[in-house]
Amino acid sequence: MNKNILTRQPHKNISNLQSTAGKLNWINITNAKNKEIDYLKRKFKFSASDLRDAYSNRLSERPKFYIRGNYCFLVLQFPIYNPKTKTIEAEEIDFFIGSDYVISIHRDTLPPLIELFNKCNNDKFFKGQYLNSTNSLLLYEILTRLHEYCYPILDHISLDIKNLEKNIFAGRERRMVTEILFVKRNLLSFRKIMQPHKTIIQKMTKKKIELLPMNGYKDYFDDLIENTKDIWDNLNNQKEMIEALEDTNSSLVSFKLNDIMRTLTIFSVVIFPLTLLAGIFSMGARGGMPFVDSPYGFWMIIGIMAIGTIGMFAFFKKKRWM
Repeated sequence: MNKNILTRQPHKNISNLQSTAGKLNWINITNAKNKEIDYLKRKFKFSASDLRDAYSNRLSERPKFYIRGNYCFLVLQFPIYNPKTKTIEAEEIDFFIGSDYVISIHRDTLPPLIELFNKCNNDKFFKGQYLNSTNSLLLYEILTRLHEYCYPILDHISLDIKNLEKNIFAGRERRMVTEILFVKRNLLSFRKIMQPHKTIIQKMTKKKIELLPMNGYKDYFDDLIENTKDIWDNLNNQKEMIEALEDTNSSLVSFKLNDIMRTLTIFSVVIFPLTLLAGIFSMGARGGMPFVDSPYGFWMIIGIMAIGTIGMFAFFKKKRWM
């Protein structure tokens, strides 16, 4: 690779950091569109299919890791929290990895990656620490920081689950139905994003790759795999918790609904005979209709209705239906 090519700044969205010894370059590309993709195509001769995945307006169908002739191509997705929509969304990062360069392509929305690049750009200590070694160490550091960024999001979901539990047992079951679905959607998105990470990283470390030497860094990437397991275990625990809360909430809502239906049924059963009696005595039939000709007939009929009502309530109480 021609070092002169990398030291020039071809476009404002393409930034280059070169190690002090000049053996490793980190090229960071944000919001890659036609100009940036054309630059990569001309200078590095990358595969057209890989370059298509690097466009900023596209989201790769799945994470992947391929070993090409003179470079490795890695695609991973990481979660970011959108405070406006209160949803977890997938943010993609693409890597082209050569023997003396690492190219990262993203949409400039991953804070850990932006922070690391700025530190290396502004601080000689960080630059020397991460760029004066191999591409494996630089890649490890980037991925580690991106995985660590997942934990605050996990904590946010845990807090949401605690709030759900508190509100459910405070009598707000109906309002929590929608909130539970929101949290479940975020968990589903998070799990979908993180599920392939372990497999992808294992694929990078299982076989010897000359372009990505693991000499001395195998344990580092094993720790990275452990991080992905920890994140996945946390997601599984949260999934079980939200499902348990959903079942509990559904049971409470059903219980309250059944209680309301039982109350309405009792009232309808009580009112029906009263309506029947009122209908009978309102027929106005003469000769045989009791109490009709009595001066106290109205109150007698009301008394019969009252006695019937009290009797039915007593019967329901005895049967423990109310």
